[in-house]
Amino acid sequence: MMASSNKTRNNFTSNNQAVCTRTNQILALILITVTFFLTRIFNQSCPNNYSSNSFISKSPSSQDLYFVNAWPNRGFGDQLSLKIYVYDENEIDGLKELMYGRDGKITVDSCLKGQWGTQVKIHQLLLKSRFHTLKKQEADLFFVPTYVKCVRMMGGLTDKEINSTYVKVLSQMPYFRLSGGRDHIFVFPSGAGAHIFRSWPKYLNRSIILTPEGDRTDKRDTSAFNTWKDIIIPGNVDDSMTSYGASLVNPLPLSKRKFLANFLGRVQGKIGRIKLVELAKNFPDKLESPELKFSGPEKLGRKEYFEHLRNAKFCLAPRGESSWTLRFYESFFVECVPVILSDQVELPFQDVVDYSQISIKFPSTHIGPQLLEYLESIPDKEIDAMIARGRQIRCLYAYGPETEPCSAFVGILWELQKRVRQFHQSTETFWLHNGSIINRNFVQFHEWKPPMPLP
Repeated sequence: MMASSNKTRNNFTSNNQAVCTRTNQILALILITVTFFLTRIFNQSCPNNYSSNSFISKSPSSQDLYFVNAWPNRGFGDQLSLKIYVYDENEIDGLKELMYGRDGKITVDSCLKGQWGTQVKIHQLLLKSRFHTLKKQEADLFFVPTYVKCVRMMGGLTDKEINSTYVKVLSQMPYFRLSGGRDHIFVFPSGAGAHIFRSWPKYLNRSIILTPEGDRTDKRDTSAFNTWKDIIIPGNVDDSMTSYGASLVNPLPLSKRKFLANFLGRVQGKIGRIKLVELAKNFPDKLESPELKFSGPEKLGRKEYFEHLRNAKFCLAPRGESSWTLRFYESFFVECVPVILSDQVELPFQDVVDYSQISIKFPSTHIGPQLLEYLESIPDKEIDAMIARGRQIRCLYAYGPETEPCSAFVGILWELQKRVRQFHQSTETFWLHNGSIINRNFVQFHEWKPPMPLP
């Protein structure tokens, strides 16, 4: 009887397994078919087969602007995942002085103009960002807002006051002390870079510095830029040229451009710029390099400046007071090929942009007829191709919101993500077996009181 029962049970189990197997096969086939067609539909609607050398998708705008979406393939992670704390101007004594001057009379709008504007724009964009957190304890990075270059130029603080105020501000930041400044971000938007804070080598030598400037060794013993931790950012091109929609001026066809090349800028006593001015006098039909007036009735207006800039096939970008020049970025929006004549220059977003495809870097020691002969030998077809490739990535030089798929701000966020560390330490930070963080006096981190001695 028991043998018969076991046989019946075994037959039932065998038949049941066969039924399940056939059912699973049918379901699996249906699933594979559905997945195949869904994948094809998704790929057609979202053609993001990322390539580090490709210029991928159009930005949803009326202009022919494109964006590079290659960061996920370059070691930055699959997606942006950041939490950035932005210090409030009222949170720390002295921070408002670094933003508005000792009397608080310098306005945000006045600091938005010119090359200083990146200090304000990055601050404002971070405040609106979905990556902005109000909780210090969960932050990956900390942003310290200052408009100090603007404040100095407008007489709001002296160099000595800037130095002492920075030190006072830093001494009130427990999280700066916790990491030794490694997770704190500072923007220095001009050629002076971090040198505007004279004691930067002592206090900010581990912090993340955002700057368009990669070299100041012409006037300083040490450059404030470190390729391992710092980030080169684009200069602040006039919004009327970079914003979506109609530009202040539109590019001219190559056939209608009067000059082979131009240089529009102050001479500043720099050898390269002096050579260009002299070269223009000898070849006035090929090179435009007028003595620009920066005041009075002969001063070029904003529109007139860009109208001059667009009237050449090549826009020359020599070094000035420092190695970077705004003309490099402006060139992409008037659609002339930028020619870099600055040997020490550092360029932004080199992880994803191949600059040899969109610009020319020529030795500054060979500025002369040889330069014009070389530029004249380049066929218009190749010039057009370089301009077209530059048109695809120029959105990376426009400070738009992160809702735009391509902007300088989005590029900076990707670069910041690579600077995030799981763990931070400083010479004044210690930890015990239970993970508690203490200082030299065994005071728990949450009980640290400012002002705190800095390195």
